[in-house]
Amino acid sequence: MSDKQKGFFYAITGPVLWGFSGSIAQYLFTQESIPTHWIVGIRLLFAGLLLVIWCYFVDSKELFAILKKPRYIVQLLAFGLLGMLPAQYTYFMAIKYGNAPTATVLQFLGPLFIIIYISLRKLQLPRRIDMISIVLALLGTFLLVTHGHLNKLMLSPAAILWGVGTGISQASYTLLPRGLLKRFDARIVTGWSMLLGGIVFAPFANLGQVPQLNLKALVCIIFIVTGGTMFSYLFYLQSLNFLTPSTTGMLSAFEPLTATILSVTILNTKISGAELIGALLILGITFLQALPPNLFNLKSRYKKAHSPD
Repeated sequence: MSDKQKGFFYAITGPVLWGFSGSIAQYLFTQESIPTHWIVGIRLLFAGLLLVIWCYFVDSKELFAILKKPRYIVQLLAFGLLGMLPAQYTYFMAIKYGNAPTATVLQFLGPLFIIIYISLRKLQLPRRIDMISIVLALLGTFLLVTHGHLNKLMLSPAAILWGVGTGISQASYTLLPRGLLKRFDARIVTGWSMLLGGIVFAPFANLGQVPQLNLKALVCIIFIVTGGTMFSYLFYLQSLNFLTPSTTGMLSAFEPLTATILSVTILNTKISGAELIGALLILGITFLQALPPNLFNLKSRYKKAHSPD
């Protein structure tokens, strides 16, 4: 298997596992009545612990180096509590009040909020390609929540709010760890942030009040912690060794695709044509943001095409 084939395998397997995780969470909420906050607490705490243990055997020196400087600890806590924890919690709440396909697609609103944040921070208008992304995001979200009906919401207000929250938290999840990721391995940053977020969230998750779990529910929870969290992150991060971030970003579309197929075929979730179009428009933001920056700059392209050799 070539390096490129390995990269595609890892980049697709990670999002597919995330997609499985979302559909399994929908099953646990709707069929087994497992509390959302309990699942979030278990996922963060144990997935973080497993990643930290993994990193200990891979590079124990680097694992603890991140805890030796106060500024790294502050950045790690900020990422864990304002990035990782909200990203996990809003995602599962969006599934609880809506469904896995919708929640997974609304995560892809993250680039929209990053565009808005950067524009406000720099006090400048978005680029042409960013304006197109904003229009696609708004139109896609409209179709997703109304199914094309101007006077009717097809999702509950709670599902919409938590779904948009997943997009906002994905933006903070992307922006907050940039400084740490320049210095430390992404697996170390992810592991510590999950573990710290899980420890802080544990009192609110009531982890001591274990719900009644049959064998099927127990297997599902184990998968969410391991396959749907730890291994999905490891596969996705491993793909970056062979592919560009833009390519792996585009291949992450396999997550909502997987969640949709599983929810429709197994959980009998109904998906309308308008929803599919809305989802494709939102997913299109990822593809647009991966394009060369000057693709839509016609003046720059004209000058380049007619410049003398």
